[in-house]
Amino acid sequence: MRSTCFAVALLTFQLAVSAADLPEGVRRVKVLNYPDCFELSNANTKVTLCHHVGGRVLEYSFQGKNALYLDPREEKWGTPGGPKSPSSAGRFDIGPEYLIPKRDLLWSGEWKAEAIGPRAVRLTSQPDPVTGVQLIREFTLDAKSSHLACKQIIKNVSNEPKHWSHWSRTFAVHGGIGVIPQTPDTRRFPNGFVMYNQGAEHSIILSPTDPNVRMRGNFLEVLGPTRQPKLGFDSNGGWFAYVMPHDQAFVKRYPSPKDGVFPEIAGLTLCFWYPQASFVPACELEPHGPRSNIKPGESASFTEDWYLLPHKFPAAGGQIDLDKLAAQVERDAR
Repeated sequence: MRSTCFAVALLTFQLAVSAADLPEGVRRVKVLNYPDCFELSNANTKVTLCHHVGGRVLEYSFQGKNALYLDPREEKWGTPGGPKSPSSAGRFDIGPEYLIPKRDLLWSGEWKAEAIGPRAVRLTSQPDPVTGVQLIREFTLDAKSSHLACKQIIKNVSNEPKHWSHWSRTFAVHGGIGVIPQTPDTRRFPNGFVMYNQGAEHSIILSPTDPNVRMRGNFLEVLGPTRQPKLGFDSNGGWFAYVMPHDQAFVKRYPSPKDGVFPEIAGLTLCFWYPQASFVPACELEPHGPRSNIKPGESASFTEDWYLLPHKFPAAGGQIDLDKLAAQVERDAR
């Protein structure tokens, strides 16, 4: 009995010491059935990170409202009959989509997680022989605001050059409105976007129309699910906003150089995948980075800056004040 009590006391002491060793704003938490996730937090914002199945963000919330869609089936991960490699919420990847080989080790393999500073964590994949790279993702939450810096590093661990690019695949909550600023001087698509027909034909509609996509002023708006869910945009504006039904705008800022080579089939810089909620109750927000030419032993990096800004969702029949939203982004998402 004495030895049992001693063991419990020792474990409690070790856990306390471990927690004390973590930097400010970092702690270990269990999310669904994932033990020992890292949580980053400040007074109003919380970020939780998963290294068990890929290197992902499970929660990105401001004032208790999560912007990410986390599939409840992930709660059964690690249980008999549960999903082996579920993947929802804040996903990242590398591309281009139709050229890169299948990469299960990067997408759903186990990663390493370590705290690297106040409200900062690094997730590191295993080296992947299929793509010849290792991925490193560093997440840093601002001390006061909702600003989350998401840096992905592509490290070439092969003996030949690699040319992969950054590809974000974030599942945000369903029902929001996407707002994409236009850059007329770099426009390549007649209507500012293309639509992928991902059925048997696998074609790209170059001049699509859809009742849920409209041009208004210098912005494209995606008002809801489209008849084909995958949309590609040619904007080099370097940001977009996704105004969610719980009165917050999920803003991403990212580099989008006008002279960059964007290697997706249509040369797109950003994708939305917006299905009906009955299929997947999420909208996938997908910034694309330009092609990186990475020599053996070298790395390339790409950073997305995320923000959650209070912004009223329009009432039925109403619409977003686009200039006001753009001014808010310019002021508060820096």
